Amino acid sequence: MTHHPQPAPFRPETAILTLGEAFYDPVRPANFPQTILRFRNDRWAEAVGLGSLGDDDWLRYFGRFEPLEGSLGEPLALRYHGHQFRVYNPDIGDGRGFLFAQVRDNADRLLDFGTKGSGQTPYSRFGDGRLTLKGGMREILATEMLEALGVETSKTFSLVETGEALERGDEPSPTRSAVLVRLQHSHIRIGTFQRLAYLGEAENMRRLTEYCLVHYFGGSAGEDGPALLLARVAERAADLAASYIAAGFVHGVLNSDNIAITCESFDYGPWRWTPYWDGGFTAAYFDHAGLYAFGRQPEAIHWDVVQLAASLRTITEAEVLTPVLEAFPALFQERLRAAICARLGVHPRSDADDAALVAALEMGLGVHQVTLDRFFFDWRGGALRRPTEIYDGDGFADFLAVVSAYEPAASLDHPYWSDEQPCSMHIEEVEAIWSKIDQGDDWSALEAKVADVRRMGEAMRGAA
Repeated sequence: MTHHPQPAPFRPETAILTLGEAFYDPVRPANFPQTILRFRNDRWAEAVGLGSLGDDDWLRYFGRFEPLEGSLGEPLALRYHGHQFRVYNPDIGDGRGFLFAQVRDNADRLLDFGTKGSGQTPYSRFGDGRLTLKGGMREILATEMLEALGVETSKTFSLVETGEALERGDEPSPTRSAVLVRLQHSHIRIGTFQRLAYLGEAENMRRLTEYCLVHYFGGSAGEDGPALLLARVAERAADLAASYIAAGFVHGVLNSDNIAITCESFDYGPWRWTPYWDGGFTAAYFDHAGLYAFGRQPEAIHWDVVQLAASLRTITEAEVLTPVLEAFPALFQERLRAAICARLGVHPRSDADDAALVAALEMGLGVHQVTLDRFFFDWRGGALRRPTEIYDGDGFADFLAVVSAYEPAASLDHPYWSDEQPCSMHIEEVEAIWSKIDQGDDWSALEAKVADVRRMGEAMRGAA
């Protein structure tokens, strides 16, 4: 279940320090020429007791990274490895970001403040440790849209323009720079476990397993800790994969260092929303083999969970891990049925009925007569809400027959459901928003889009 922000007092934390120095390196943030506040997430600032910060103090903490009182005394670059497009890379880690602080929210969840574009670290290799302003703007749009659609995602907490001119090969250069702060349950990755396995650090593997179970899954390790952790991660990974499909989202780079142990979606680069139900649709221009295409994301996420299992073999036997991996495909199908019903706004029926619903929906959308946004908007509540000929073809015949048995689980009282067009986030819209910022320093389109997306999110949360 996605967490919605509720006001809470400021409760700083330092839990990461209990892991010890083998897991991170203290670093210094870059000294930027400028700090111009471009976005602050006041909804989530309230949820961690920072809503009352004035802009000057906001920039002290989230532009110049003065320590938050009671939390970490210095930023920490986290150590990890990972498979990148199925090739193992032991030479990665936090290369342009760090863990800045930890806090708790009103649900007593431990949350991390992580950065992107905050300067070089021991893992920067040949990179400059910086982030383009366009990349930061895109992360705002991705996280806001995913949150509105009910996907567990990191929250873009802050974006500050930093006044440097960056050279980049994949966009017109020089381009503007920024530093981004994200808020999420954990920045520990599957790749964090892979590093310990690669180095043969069994005791640190046990320590990390315990830390994750205690702080993220409400349990403790004991003898069955590795199997318990893998089962919990697999459940959340199945949710993540299903929610991507139901949202029509393509992350683009589902490497094992980009999968958080809590399985919140995070670290957005070449993401896109697929306009149509197209399994081969890719987000990254460099994904030539379509490894992370829309329809292959469940397979990719399962593959990453297998890498976690392989790492946990350092401290347990394969026999206790294998059943979890074998159960993943069926678990994903279960979560996909639930996710599709939730986006349609209907009550689930039996597994067989819901499977037939998903199959009929895929068949109809596969003919590319209607975009995903339009389809789910038109059929919210399980009935076509306005006359249209789009669904008259043979492709939707099965869907019309199956969906008629479903009852609405969502209210349609919100004015959003009377709009002419659904809220969407296609690449043309994203580029148009950036063009206004790039050419005229006009942020009004971004602000309007965020407002529209949040309005849709309110409508999506409406219960019958």
